[in-house]
Amino acid sequence: MYFSKKMLETSSTLTKKWEEEVKKALKNNHDQKERFTTVSDMEIKRLYAPEDIKDVDFEKDIGVPGEYPYLRGNQVTGYRGRYWTFRMFSGMGSAQDTNRRWHMLLREGQTGLSTAFDFPTLMGYDSDSPKSLGEVGKCGVAIDTLEDFLALLEGIPLDKVTTSMTINPPATVLWAMYCAAAQIKGAPLAKIGGTIQNDMLKEFIAQKTFMCPPEPSVKLISDTVEFGAKHVPNWNTISISGYHIREAGSTAVQELAFTLRDGIEYVEDVIRRKKMPVDEFAPRLSFFFNSHIDFFEEICKMRAARRMWAKIMRERFKAKDPRSLWLRFHTQTAGCSLTAQQPYNNVVRTTVQALAAVLGGTQSLHTNSLDEVLCLPSEHAVEIALRTQQILAEETGVANTIDPLAGSYFIESLTNEMEEKAWEYIHKIDEMGGMIAAIEKGFPQMEISEAAYRFQRQLDAGEKIMVGVNKYSTDSTHPIPLVDIDEKVGEEQIKRLKDVRRRRDNRAAKKSLDNIKNACKKGENVMPCCIEAVKNLVSLQEICDVYREVYGEYKDPGLY
Repeated sequence: MYFSKKMLETSSTLTKKWEEEVKKALKNNHDQKERFTTVSDMEIKRLYAPEDIKDVDFEKDIGVPGEYPYLRGNQVTGYRGRYWTFRMFSGMGSAQDTNRRWHMLLREGQTGLSTAFDFPTLMGYDSDSPKSLGEVGKCGVAIDTLEDFLALLEGIPLDKVTTSMTINPPATVLWAMYCAAAQIKGAPLAKIGGTIQNDMLKEFIAQKTFMCPPEPSVKLISDTVEFGAKHVPNWNTISISGYHIREAGSTAVQELAFTLRDGIEYVEDVIRRKKMPVDEFAPRLSFFFNSHIDFFEEICKMRAARRMWAKIMRERFKAKDPRSLWLRFHTQTAGCSLTAQQPYNNVVRTTVQALAAVLGGTQSLHTNSLDEVLCLPSEHAVEIALRTQQILAEETGVANTIDPLAGSYFIESLTNEMEEKAWEYIHKIDEMGGMIAAIEKGFPQMEISEAAYRFQRQLDAGEKIMVGVNKYSTDSTHPIPLVDIDEKVGEEQIKRLKDVRRRRDNRAAKKSLDNIKNACKKGENVMPCCIEAVKNLVSLQEICDVYREVYGEYKDPGLY
Protein backbone atom coordinates (compact mmCIF):
# COMPACT_ATOMS: atom_id res chain seq x y z
CA MET A 1 0.00 0.00 0.00
CA TYR A 2 1.54 3.29 -1.05
CA PHE A 3 2.30 5.83 1.66
CA SER A 4 4.25 8.96 0.87
CA LYS A 5 7.61 9.45 2.50
CA LYS A 6 6.21 12.42 4.35
CA MET A 7 3.27 10.45 5.73
CA LEU A 8 5.55 7.66 6.97
CA GLU A 9 7.86 10.18 8.63
CA THR A 10 4.90 11.89 10.27
CA SER A 11 3.52 8.57 11.46
CA SER A 12 6.90 7.55 12.85
CA THR A 13 7.28 10.84 14.72
CA LEU A 14 3.76 10.68 16.17
CA THR A 15 4.22 7.05 17.18
CA LYS A 16 7.46 7.79 19.03
CA LYS A 17 5.80 10.64 20.94
CA TRP A 18 2.87 8.37 21.76
CA GLU A 19 5.25 5.65 23.03
CA GLU A 20 6.75 8.13 25.46
CA GLU A 21 3.26 8.93 26.76
CA VAL A 22 2.55 5.20 27.12
CA LYS A 23 5.65 4.76 29.30
CA LYS A 24 4.45 7.54 31.59
CA ALA A 25 0.94 6.10 31.80
CA LEU A 26 2.21 2.63 32.62
CA LYS A 27 3.95 3.91 35.75
CA ASN A 28 0.54 4.50 37.35
CA ASN A 29 -1.70 2.13 35.37
CA HIS A 30 -0.16 -1.19 34.47
CA ASP A 31 -1.48 -3.28 31.59
CA GLN A 32 -4.09 -5.84 32.57
CA LYS A 33 -1.94 -8.67 31.17
CA GLU A 34 1.74 -9.30 30.62
CA ARG A 35 1.10 -10.52 27.07
CA PHE A 36 -1.67 -9.61 24.66
CA THR A 37 -2.21 -12.40 22.17
CA THR A 38 -4.86 -13.93 19.96
CA VAL A 39 -6.59 -17.16 20.95
CA SER A 40 -3.90 -18.87 18.84
CA ASP A 41 -1.21 -17.07 20.86
CA MET A 42 -0.01 -14.67 18.17
CA GLU A 43 1.48 -11.55 19.74
CA ILE A 44 -0.61 -8.41 19.24
CA LYS A 45 1.07 -5.01 19.33
CA ARG A 46 -0.34 -2.14 21.31
CA LEU A 47 -0.79 -0.02 18.17
CA TYR A 48 -0.58 -0.51 14.42
CA ALA A 49 0.38 2.29 12.09
CA PRO A 50 1.21 2.89 8.38
CA GLU A 51 4.75 1.55 8.79
CA ASP A 52 3.28 -1.88 9.64
CA ILE A 53 1.94 -2.20 6.09
CA LYS A 54 4.30 0.07 4.19
CA ASP A 55 5.49 -2.81 1.97
CA VAL A 56 1.98 -3.81 0.89
CA ASP A 57 1.29 -3.33 -2.82
CA PHE A 58 -2.39 -2.42 -3.10
CA GLU A 59 -2.91 -3.77 -6.61
CA LYS A 60 -0.91 -6.98 -6.10
CA ASP A 61 -1.75 -7.78 -2.46
CA ILE A 62 -5.22 -6.31 -1.82
CA GLY A 63 -6.99 -5.26 -5.01
CA VAL A 64 -10.75 -5.09 -5.48
CA PRO A 65 -13.48 -7.71 -5.04
CA GLY A 66 -13.85 -10.16 -7.90
CA GLU A 67 -10.28 -9.76 -9.12
CA TYR A 68 -6.99 -11.49 -8.33
CA PRO A 69 -5.79 -12.07 -5.61
CA TYR A 70 -9.42 -12.21 -4.34
CA LEU A 71 -8.40 -11.09 -0.86
CA ARG A 72 -11.56 -8.97 -0.74
CA GLY A 73 -13.93 -11.61 -2.09
CA ASN A 74 -14.81 -13.57 -5.20
CA GLN A 75 -17.97 -11.67 -6.13
CA VAL A 76 -17.81 -8.13 -7.43
CA THR A 77 -21.04 -7.17 -5.62
CA GLY A 78 -20.41 -8.96 -2.31
CA TYR A 79 -23.52 -9.42 -0.16
CA ARG A 80 -25.32 -6.55 -1.91
CA GLY A 81 -26.15 -8.98 -4.71
CA ARG A 82 -26.95 -11.93 -2.46
CA TYR A 83 -26.56 -12.80 1.21
CA TRP A 84 -24.51 -15.78 2.26
CA THR A 85 -26.45 -19.08 2.40
CA PHE A 86 -28.11 -19.63 5.78
CA ARG A 87 -27.31 -23.34 6.18
CA MET A 88 -28.14 -24.83 9.59
CA PHE A 89 -26.57 -28.22 10.37
CA SER A 90 -29.45 -30.63 11.09
CA GLY A 91 -29.91 -34.34 11.66
CA MET A 92 -31.64 -36.42 14.29
CA GLY A 93 -33.33 -39.76 14.71
CA SER A 94 -34.96 -41.18 11.61
CA ALA A 95 -35.09 -39.74 8.11
CA GLN A 96 -38.67 -38.63 8.82
CA ASP A 97 -37.57 -36.79 12.00
CA THR A 98 -34.85 -34.89 10.14
CA ASN A 99 -37.16 -34.14 7.22
CA ARG A 100 -39.56 -32.44 9.64
CA ARG A 101 -36.73 -30.31 11.07
CA TRP A 102 -35.63 -29.36 7.55
CA HIS A 103 -39.11 -28.20 6.61
CA MET A 104 -39.35 -26.20 9.86
CA LEU A 105 -36.05 -24.44 9.08
CA LEU A 106 -37.03 -23.73 5.48
CA ARG A 107 -40.28 -22.17 6.70
CA GLU A 108 -38.27 -19.98 9.09
CA GLY A 109 -35.98 -18.66 6.36
CA GLN A 110 -33.10 -21.12 6.01
CA THR A 111 -31.81 -21.02 2.44
CA GLY A 112 -29.75 -24.24 2.24
CA LEU A 113 -29.85 -27.67 3.86
CA SER A 114 -27.04 -29.29 5.84
CA THR A 115 -27.10 -32.91 6.96
CA ALA A 116 -25.74 -34.41 10.18
CA PHE A 117 -25.56 -38.22 10.11
CA ASP A 118 -25.47 -40.54 13.10
CA PHE A 119 -22.24 -42.23 14.09
CA PRO A 120 -22.93 -45.63 12.47
CA THR A 121 -23.67 -43.91 9.15
CA LEU A 122 -20.53 -41.79 9.47
CA MET A 123 -18.47 -44.96 9.97
CA GLY A 124 -20.12 -46.96 7.17
CA TYR A 125 -22.17 -49.37 9.31
CA ASP A 126 -25.84 -50.29 9.06
CA SER A 127 -28.18 -49.73 11.98
CA ASP A 128 -28.35 -53.46 12.77
CA SER A 129 -24.58 -53.87 13.05
CA PRO A 130 -23.37 -54.83 16.55
CA LYS A 131 -21.09 -51.77 16.30
CA SER A 132 -24.17 -49.52 15.99
CA LEU A 133 -25.78 -50.61 19.25
CA GLY A 134 -27.03 -47.61 21.23
CA GLU A 135 -25.93 -45.07 18.60
CA VAL A 136 -28.68 -45.22 15.97
CA GLY A 137 -30.08 -41.74 15.30
CA LYS A 138 -28.42 -40.29 18.41
CA CYS A 139 -26.02 -37.67 16.97
CA GLY A 140 -27.62 -37.32 13.55
CA VAL A 141 -29.90 -39.03 11.08
CA ALA A 142 -29.68 -42.79 10.47
CA ILE A 143 -29.39 -43.73 6.78
CA ASP A 144 -29.13 -47.37 5.69
CA THR A 145 -30.68 -47.58 2.21
CA LEU A 146 -32.06 -45.47 -0.60
CA GLU A 147 -35.52 -45.75 0.92
CA ASP A 148 -34.27 -43.82 3.97
CA PHE A 149 -32.83 -41.20 1.68
CA LEU A 150 -36.06 -40.81 -0.26
CA ALA A 151 -37.87 -40.24 3.04
CA LEU A 152 -35.22 -37.71 4.07
CA LEU A 153 -35.80 -35.68 0.91
CA GLU A 154 -39.61 -35.87 0.91
CA GLY A 155 -41.06 -32.55 -0.24
CA ILE A 156 -37.64 -30.96 -0.82
CA PRO A 157 -37.26 -29.25 -4.24
CA LEU A 158 -33.91 -30.72 -5.21
CA ASP A 159 -33.52 -28.48 -8.26
CA LYS A 160 -33.96 -25.34 -6.11
CA VAL A 161 -32.39 -26.06 -2.70
CA THR A 162 -28.75 -27.06 -2.27
CA THR A 163 -27.91 -29.76 0.26
CA SER A 164 -24.67 -30.20 2.18
CA MET A 165 -23.79 -33.61 3.61
CA THR A 166 -21.20 -33.94 6.35
CA ILE A 167 -20.01 -37.40 5.39
CA ASN A 168 -16.48 -38.65 4.83
CA PRO A 169 -15.47 -42.36 4.61
CA PRO A 170 -18.81 -43.41 3.01
CA ALA A 171 -19.21 -40.22 0.94
CA THR A 172 -19.42 -42.11 -2.36
CA VAL A 173 -22.37 -44.13 -1.03
CA LEU A 174 -24.37 -41.24 0.43
CA TRP A 175 -23.79 -39.13 -2.68
CA ALA A 176 -24.89 -42.07 -4.83
CA MET A 177 -28.12 -42.20 -2.79
CA TYR A 178 -28.66 -38.47 -3.31
CA CYS A 179 -28.07 -38.79 -7.07
CA ALA A 180 -30.36 -41.81 -7.31
CA ALA A 181 -33.07 -40.07 -5.27
CA ALA A 182 -32.84 -37.02 -7.53
CA GLN A 183 -33.27 -39.18 -10.64
CA ILE A 184 -36.24 -40.99 -9.11
CA LYS A 185 -37.84 -37.65 -8.16
CA GLY A 186 -37.31 -36.30 -11.69
CA ALA A 187 -34.46 -33.87 -10.96
CA PRO A 188 -31.68 -34.26 -13.57
CA LEU A 189 -28.16 -34.62 -12.17
CA ALA A 190 -27.13 -31.53 -14.16
CA LYS A 191 -29.66 -29.47 -12.17
CA ILE A 192 -28.96 -30.53 -8.57
CA GLY A 193 -26.52 -28.72 -6.32
CA GLY A 194 -24.89 -29.26 -2.98
CA THR A 195 -21.75 -30.44 -1.22
CA ILE A 196 -20.32 -33.64 0.19
CA GLN A 197 -17.64 -33.07 2.79
CA ASN A 198 -15.64 -36.05 1.50
CA ASP A 199 -12.34 -34.86 3.03
CA MET A 200 -10.44 -37.84 4.40
CA LEU A 201 -7.09 -36.17 4.98
CA LYS A 202 -8.51 -34.05 7.77
CA GLU A 203 -9.99 -37.23 9.26
CA PHE A 204 -6.52 -38.73 9.56
CA ILE A 205 -5.25 -35.43 10.96
CA ALA A 206 -8.03 -34.49 13.35
CA GLN A 207 -11.56 -35.91 13.38
CA LYS A 208 -10.61 -39.61 13.29
CA THR A 209 -13.57 -41.23 11.51
CA PHE A 210 -11.69 -43.85 9.51
CA MET A 211 -12.48 -46.63 7.10
CA CYS A 212 -9.71 -47.29 4.55
CA PRO A 213 -6.04 -46.23 4.48
CA PRO A 214 -5.08 -42.79 3.10
CA GLU A 215 -4.12 -43.79 -0.45
CA PRO A 216 -7.38 -45.57 -1.43
CA SER A 217 -9.38 -43.01 0.54
CA VAL A 218 -7.98 -40.24 -1.64
CA LYS A 219 -8.63 -42.40 -4.73
CA LEU A 220 -12.33 -42.59 -3.85
CA ILE A 221 -12.38 -38.80 -3.47
CA SER A 222 -10.84 -38.38 -6.91
CA ASP A 223 -13.57 -40.66 -8.27
CA THR A 224 -16.22 -38.27 -6.97
CA VAL A 225 -14.39 -35.24 -8.35
CA GLU A 226 -14.19 -36.83 -11.80
CA PHE A 227 -17.82 -38.00 -11.77
CA GLY A 228 -19.06 -34.62 -10.59
CA ALA A 229 -17.12 -32.70 -13.24
CA LYS A 230 -18.62 -34.91 -15.97
CA HIS A 231 -22.16 -35.50 -14.73
CA VAL A 232 -23.11 -33.27 -11.75
CA PRO A 233 -21.55 -29.91 -12.65
CA ASN A 234 -23.22 -27.86 -9.90
CA TRP A 235 -22.06 -30.13 -7.07
CA ASN A 236 -19.11 -29.44 -4.78
CA THR A 237 -17.60 -32.91 -4.61
CA ILE A 238 -15.34 -32.05 -1.70
CA SER A 239 -15.42 -29.58 1.18
CA ILE A 240 -11.78 -29.29 2.21
CA SER A 241 -12.24 -28.81 5.91
CA GLY A 242 -10.26 -26.85 8.42
CA TYR A 243 -13.17 -26.80 10.84
CA HIS A 244 -12.35 -30.11 12.50
CA ILE A 245 -8.63 -29.34 12.55
CA ARG A 246 -9.47 -26.28 14.64
CA GLU A 247 -11.93 -28.19 16.83
CA ALA A 248 -9.11 -30.63 17.60
CA GLY A 249 -7.11 -27.77 19.10
CA SER A 250 -5.07 -26.28 16.27
CA THR A 251 -4.14 -22.63 16.00
CA ALA A 252 -5.72 -20.45 13.32
CA VAL A 253 -2.48 -20.58 11.31
CA GLN A 254 -2.38 -24.37 11.50
CA GLU A 255 -6.00 -24.57 10.38
CA LEU A 256 -5.21 -22.29 7.45
CA ALA A 257 -2.02 -24.08 6.43
CA PHE A 258 -3.14 -27.69 6.83
CA THR A 259 -6.45 -27.06 5.08
CA LEU A 260 -4.85 -25.47 2.03
CA ARG A 261 -2.15 -28.14 1.91
CA ASP A 262 -4.87 -30.81 1.97
CA GLY A 263 -6.40 -28.99 -1.00
CA ILE A 264 -3.08 -29.13 -2.84
CA GLU A 265 -2.90 -32.88 -2.21
CA TYR A 266 -6.35 -33.47 -3.69
CA VAL A 267 -5.64 -31.35 -6.77
CA GLU A 268 -2.38 -33.20 -7.38
CA ASP A 269 -4.11 -36.58 -7.04
CA VAL A 270 -6.91 -35.76 -9.52
CA ILE A 271 -4.41 -34.45 -12.07
CA ARG A 272 -2.15 -37.50 -11.64
CA ARG A 273 -4.78 -40.22 -11.32
CA LYS A 274 -7.52 -38.93 -13.62
CA LYS A 275 -5.36 -37.01 -16.13
CA MET A 276 -7.81 -34.10 -15.89
CA PRO A 277 -6.78 -30.50 -16.65
CA VAL A 278 -7.04 -28.45 -13.48
CA ASP A 279 -9.64 -26.05 -14.89
CA GLU A 280 -12.04 -28.94 -15.54
CA PHE A 281 -12.57 -29.61 -11.84
CA ALA A 282 -11.02 -26.84 -9.70
CA PRO A 283 -14.03 -24.47 -9.92
CA ARG A 284 -16.12 -26.97 -7.91
CA LEU A 285 -13.66 -27.41 -5.05
CA SER A 286 -14.98 -25.89 -1.84
CA PHE A 287 -13.65 -25.26 1.66
CA PHE A 288 -14.95 -25.24 5.23
CA PHE A 289 -13.52 -23.07 8.00
CA ASN A 290 -14.06 -22.60 11.71
CA SER A 291 -14.97 -19.16 13.01
CA HIS A 292 -13.52 -19.13 16.50
CA ILE A 293 -13.90 -16.51 19.23
CA ASP A 294 -10.94 -14.23 18.43
CA PHE A 295 -12.77 -11.75 16.20
CA PHE A 296 -9.95 -10.16 14.22
CA GLU A 297 -7.83 -13.31 13.94
CA GLU A 298 -10.70 -15.14 12.24
CA ILE A 299 -11.39 -12.33 9.76
CA CYS A 300 -7.72 -12.20 8.80
CA LYS A 301 -7.53 -15.99 8.44
CA MET A 302 -10.39 -16.02 5.93
CA ARG A 303 -8.99 -13.11 3.94
CA ALA A 304 -5.54 -14.74 3.85
CA ALA A 305 -7.04 -18.07 2.76
CA ARG A 306 -8.60 -16.52 -0.35
CA ARG A 307 -5.38 -14.84 -1.38
CA MET A 308 -3.25 -17.92 -0.73
CA TRP A 309 -5.52 -20.27 -2.69
CA ALA A 310 -5.56 -17.88 -5.66
CA LYS A 311 -1.75 -17.88 -5.64
CA ILE A 312 -1.60 -21.67 -5.29
CA MET A 313 -3.94 -22.29 -8.20
CA ARG A 314 -2.35 -19.74 -10.52
CA GLU A 315 1.32 -20.23 -9.67
CA ARG A 316 1.50 -23.89 -8.65
CA PHE A 317 -1.14 -25.43 -10.92
CA LYS A 318 -1.17 -22.85 -13.76
CA ALA A 319 -4.98 -22.54 -13.66
CA LYS A 320 -6.41 -20.19 -16.26
CA ASP A 321 -10.13 -20.07 -15.41
CA PRO A 322 -10.70 -17.29 -12.83
CA ARG A 323 -13.22 -19.53 -11.05
CA SER A 324 -10.44 -22.05 -10.44
CA LEU A 325 -8.74 -19.38 -8.35
CA TRP A 326 -11.75 -18.75 -6.14
CA LEU A 327 -11.66 -20.10 -2.61
CA ARG A 328 -15.36 -20.66 -1.95
CA PHE A 329 -16.06 -21.60 1.65
CA HIS A 330 -18.66 -22.47 4.23
CA THR A 331 -18.14 -21.42 7.85
CA GLN A 332 -19.39 -22.82 11.12
CA THR A 333 -19.09 -21.08 14.45
CA ALA A 334 -16.78 -22.84 16.90
CA GLY A 335 -18.36 -25.77 18.71
CA CYS A 336 -15.28 -26.10 20.91
CA SER A 337 -15.82 -22.57 22.26
CA LEU A 338 -19.29 -23.38 23.64
CA THR A 339 -19.64 -24.12 27.34
CA ALA A 340 -21.98 -26.31 29.35
CA GLN A 341 -21.59 -23.77 32.15
CA GLN A 342 -23.92 -20.78 31.69
CA PRO A 343 -25.09 -22.05 28.28
CA TYR A 344 -26.99 -18.87 27.39
CA ASN A 345 -23.58 -17.19 27.05
CA ASN A 346 -23.22 -19.33 23.92
CA VAL A 347 -25.69 -17.09 22.08
CA VAL A 348 -23.25 -14.19 22.49
CA ARG A 349 -20.24 -16.28 21.47
CA THR A 350 -22.02 -17.52 18.36
CA THR A 351 -23.07 -14.00 17.37
CA VAL A 352 -19.53 -12.66 17.56
CA GLN A 353 -18.19 -15.62 15.60
CA ALA A 354 -20.90 -15.30 12.94
CA LEU A 355 -20.10 -11.60 12.55
CA ALA A 356 -16.43 -12.46 12.03
CA ALA A 357 -17.40 -14.99 9.34
CA VAL A 358 -19.51 -12.40 7.54
CA LEU A 359 -16.78 -9.74 7.70
CA GLY A 360 -14.37 -12.43 6.48
CA GLY A 361 -16.56 -12.96 3.42
CA THR A 362 -18.03 -16.44 3.90
CA GLN A 363 -20.39 -17.78 1.21
CA SER A 364 -22.34 -20.01 3.59
CA LEU A 365 -22.78 -20.08 7.37
CA HIS A 366 -23.99 -22.35 10.15
CA THR A 367 -24.52 -20.79 13.57
CA ASN A 368 -24.31 -23.17 16.52
CA SER A 369 -27.23 -23.46 18.90
CA LEU A 370 -26.81 -22.58 22.57
CA ASP A 371 -27.55 -26.15 23.71
CA GLU A 372 -25.24 -28.04 21.32
CA VAL A 373 -22.66 -28.68 24.02
CA LEU A 374 -25.34 -30.61 25.94
CA CYS A 375 -27.59 -32.27 23.37
CA LEU A 376 -28.96 -32.15 19.84
CA PRO A 377 -30.37 -28.65 19.24
CA SER A 378 -33.97 -28.03 20.22
CA GLU A 379 -36.28 -26.23 17.80
CA HIS A 380 -36.23 -23.17 20.05
CA ALA A 381 -32.42 -23.08 20.23
CA VAL A 382 -31.94 -23.63 16.50
CA GLU A 383 -34.45 -20.87 15.73
CA ILE A 384 -32.39 -18.43 17.82
CA ALA A 385 -29.25 -19.52 15.96
CA LEU A 386 -30.94 -18.96 12.59
CA ARG A 387 -32.35 -15.59 13.71
CA THR A 388 -28.78 -14.58 14.64
CA GLN A 389 -27.79 -14.80 10.97
CA GLN A 390 -30.95 -13.05 9.82
CA ILE A 391 -30.38 -10.15 12.22
CA LEU A 392 -26.80 -9.77 11.01
CA ALA A 393 -27.98 -9.75 7.40
CA GLU A 394 -31.08 -7.61 7.72
CA GLU A 395 -30.49 -5.23 10.66
CA THR A 396 -26.85 -4.50 11.35
CA GLY A 397 -25.66 -3.01 8.04
CA VAL A 398 -22.60 -5.29 7.86
CA ALA A 399 -23.65 -6.47 4.41
CA ASN A 400 -23.87 -2.97 2.96
CA THR A 401 -20.27 -2.71 1.81
CA ILE A 402 -17.63 -5.27 0.80
CA ASP A 403 -14.69 -6.16 3.06
CA PRO A 404 -15.24 -3.11 5.28
CA LEU A 405 -12.11 -3.66 7.38
CA ALA A 406 -9.74 -3.56 4.40
CA GLY A 407 -7.00 -0.99 4.75
CA SER A 408 -6.92 -1.19 8.54
CA TYR A 409 -3.28 -1.16 9.62
CA PHE A 410 -4.03 -3.95 12.09
CA ILE A 411 -6.14 -6.09 9.75
CA GLU A 412 -3.73 -5.96 6.82
CA SER A 413 -0.70 -6.54 9.04
CA LEU A 414 -2.27 -9.53 10.80
CA THR A 415 -3.51 -10.95 7.48
CA ASN A 416 0.03 -10.78 6.10
CA GLU A 417 1.55 -12.33 9.22
CA MET A 418 -0.89 -15.25 9.19
CA GLU A 419 -0.24 -15.89 5.52
CA GLU A 420 3.53 -15.81 6.04
CA LYS A 421 3.35 -18.34 8.89
CA ALA A 422 0.98 -20.59 6.92
CA TRP A 423 3.37 -20.66 3.93
CA GLU A 424 6.10 -21.88 6.28
CA TYR A 425 3.96 -24.90 7.19
CA ILE A 426 3.10 -25.59 3.55
CA HIS A 427 6.74 -25.49 2.49
CA LYS A 428 7.68 -27.83 5.36
CA ILE A 429 5.00 -30.36 4.30
CA ASP A 430 6.18 -30.09 0.68
CA GLU A 431 9.67 -31.01 1.85
CA MET A 432 8.25 -34.08 3.62
CA GLY A 433 6.78 -35.33 0.33
CA GLY A 434 3.22 -34.07 0.69
CA MET A 435 0.37 -34.32 3.16
CA ILE A 436 -0.06 -38.10 3.10
CA ALA A 437 3.64 -38.50 3.88
CA ALA A 438 3.37 -35.86 6.62
CA ILE A 439 0.35 -37.65 8.13
CA GLU A 440 2.24 -40.96 8.11
CA LYS A 441 5.07 -39.21 9.99
CA GLY A 442 2.52 -37.80 12.45
CA PHE A 443 3.57 -34.21 11.77
CA PRO A 444 0.24 -32.33 11.60
CA GLN A 445 -1.22 -34.48 14.38
CA MET A 446 1.66 -33.61 16.72
CA GLU A 447 1.54 -29.89 15.85
CA ILE A 448 -2.17 -29.79 16.70
CA SER A 449 -1.67 -31.80 19.87
CA GLU A 450 1.01 -29.43 21.10
CA ALA A 451 -1.13 -26.38 20.30
CA ALA A 452 -4.12 -27.86 22.14
CA TYR A 453 -1.97 -28.70 25.16
CA ARG A 454 -0.48 -25.20 25.22
CA PHE A 455 -3.95 -23.59 25.10
CA GLN A 456 -5.24 -25.82 27.90
CA ARG A 457 -2.25 -24.90 30.05
CA GLN A 458 -3.03 -21.22 29.45
CA LEU A 459 -6.66 -21.78 30.44
CA ASP A 460 -5.62 -23.61 33.60
CA ALA A 461 -3.25 -20.78 34.50
CA GLY A 462 -5.86 -18.11 33.81
CA GLU A 463 -3.80 -16.62 30.99
CA LYS A 464 -6.74 -17.25 28.66
CA ILE A 465 -10.30 -16.68 29.83
CA MET A 466 -13.51 -18.61 29.25
CA VAL A 467 -16.31 -16.68 30.89
CA GLY A 468 -18.29 -18.88 33.24
CA VAL A 469 -15.56 -21.54 33.26
CA ASN A 470 -12.36 -20.10 34.71
CA LYS A 471 -13.72 -16.61 35.45
CA TYR A 472 -17.11 -15.28 36.54
CA SER A 473 -18.28 -18.78 37.41
CA THR A 474 -21.33 -19.14 39.66
CA ASP A 475 -23.20 -21.90 41.45
CA SER A 476 -26.53 -20.78 40.02
CA THR A 477 -27.93 -22.81 37.14
CA HIS A 478 -30.22 -21.92 34.25
CA PRO A 479 -31.62 -25.26 33.13
CA ILE A 480 -32.48 -25.73 29.49
CA PRO A 481 -34.65 -28.46 27.97
CA LEU A 482 -32.65 -31.38 26.62
CA VAL A 483 -33.50 -33.16 23.37
CA ASP A 484 -33.40 -36.93 23.81
CA ILE A 485 -33.67 -39.56 21.07
CA ASP A 486 -35.88 -42.47 22.14
CA GLU A 487 -34.40 -45.98 21.86
CA LYS A 488 -37.47 -46.90 19.79
CA VAL A 489 -35.99 -44.87 16.92
CA GLY A 490 -33.21 -47.44 16.58
CA GLU A 491 -35.58 -50.38 16.91
CA GLU A 492 -37.87 -49.02 14.18
CA GLN A 493 -34.90 -48.22 11.94
CA ILE A 494 -33.66 -51.82 12.18
CA LYS A 495 -37.14 -53.12 11.34
CA ARG A 496 -37.24 -50.97 8.19
CA LEU A 497 -33.79 -52.17 7.15
CA LYS A 498 -34.71 -55.83 7.55
CA ASP A 499 -37.91 -55.26 5.60
CA VAL A 500 -35.92 -53.73 2.72
CA ARG A 501 -33.59 -56.74 2.65
CA ARG A 502 -36.60 -59.08 2.45
CA ARG A 503 -38.26 -57.16 -0.38
CA ARG A 504 -35.31 -56.36 -2.64
CA ASP A 505 -33.96 -58.45 -5.52
CA ASN A 506 -30.99 -60.04 -3.76
CA ARG A 507 -29.56 -61.38 -7.00
CA ALA A 508 -29.41 -57.86 -8.42
CA ALA A 509 -27.98 -56.58 -5.13
CA LYS A 510 -25.17 -59.15 -5.20
CA LYS A 511 -24.35 -58.37 -8.84
CA SER A 512 -24.12 -54.67 -7.95
CA LEU A 513 -21.68 -55.41 -5.13
CA ASP A 514 -19.58 -57.55 -7.46
CA ASN A 515 -19.44 -54.64 -9.91
CA ILE A 516 -18.21 -52.30 -7.16
CA LYS A 517 -15.56 -54.82 -6.11
CA ASN A 518 -14.31 -55.17 -9.69
CA ALA A 519 -14.18 -51.39 -10.12
CA CYS A 520 -12.12 -51.09 -6.92
CA LYS A 521 -9.69 -53.79 -8.02
CA LYS A 522 -9.25 -52.32 -11.52
CA GLY A 523 -8.87 -48.74 -10.28
CA GLU A 524 -12.01 -47.65 -12.12
CA ASN A 525 -14.45 -44.96 -10.99
CA VAL A 526 -16.85 -46.49 -8.46
CA MET A 527 -19.61 -43.86 -8.68
CA PRO A 528 -21.67 -45.38 -11.54
CA CYS A 529 -21.55 -48.75 -9.78
CA CYS A 530 -22.57 -47.19 -6.45
CA ILE A 531 -25.58 -45.47 -8.02
CA GLU A 532 -26.66 -48.75 -9.60
CA ALA A 533 -26.19 -50.54 -6.26
CA VAL A 534 -28.24 -48.15 -4.13
CA LYS A 535 -31.05 -48.28 -6.71
CA ASN A 536 -31.01 -52.04 -6.14
CA LEU A 537 -31.40 -51.27 -2.40
CA VAL A 538 -27.90 -52.35 -1.44
CA SER A 539 -27.21 -50.93 2.02
CA LEU A 540 -24.56 -48.50 3.16
CA GLN A 541 -22.56 -51.11 5.08
CA GLU A 542 -22.69 -53.65 2.27
CA ILE A 543 -20.90 -51.23 -0.03
CA CYS A 544 -18.48 -50.05 2.66
CA ASP A 545 -17.65 -53.66 3.53
CA VAL A 546 -16.51 -54.08 -0.09
CA TYR A 547 -14.19 -51.10 0.35
CA ARG A 548 -12.87 -52.55 3.59
CA GLU A 549 -12.33 -55.94 1.94
CA VAL A 550 -10.50 -54.61 -1.14
CA TYR A 551 -8.59 -51.68 0.36
CA GLY A 552 -8.15 -52.83 3.95
CA GLU A 553 -9.05 -51.01 7.16
CA TYR A 554 -7.07 -48.13 8.61
CA LYS A 555 -5.97 -48.18 12.23
CA ASP A 556 -4.75 -44.97 13.82
CA PRO A 557 -1.08 -45.61 14.71
CA GLY A 558 -1.49 -43.35 17.71
CA LEU A 559 -4.00 -45.77 19.24
CA TYR A 560 -2.22 -49.08 18.69
